[in-house]
Amino acid sequence: MTATVEAELDLSKVDGILAAYPKERRSLIMVLQDVQQALRWLPRSALERVAEGLGVPRAHVFQIATFYRAFSLKPRGRHVCTVCMGTACHVRGAPRLVEHAERKTGIRAGETAADLSVTLETVNCVGACALGPLVILDGEYHGNMAIPGLDKLLKGIRK
Repeated sequence: MTATVEAELDLSKVDGILAAYPKERRSLIMVLQDVQQALRWLPRSALERVAEGLGVPRAHVFQIATFYRAFSLKPRGRHVCTVCMGTACHVRGAPRLVEHAERKTGIRAGETAADLSVTLETVNCVGACALGPLVILDGEYHGNMAIPGLDKLLKGIRK
């Protein structure tokens, strides 16, 4: 799947992002963040274009892209559903939310649906413990989540 998705990439978005930054090593993380936001992941061809555009060794670009967990080297869904598994969320039912989301989406945590509609992931803690259990859908926080609320969120992304 990754090779097929990468073959269909339009790297002009990467070129546009590179044009907005100084051609220096210190721009790398900001460029990678913008590329991932634009493409929803960091494909090899984009990483190579970034290395070339910034004049940074490819090995360094790949090192940064693989070091930070915020970066994804696999295609991500149009929607990203993240369940916080920190202690406060965990004791308030986050594991049940993950299991329910896995059943509803047909994918396991850490996976992306074959049609690239949704990525389901967990994080150790987002620091919003008073809102637990917490689900983040496309960057929007939904606190005190329960199964009916999760169903409503997931139904909204499947349309």
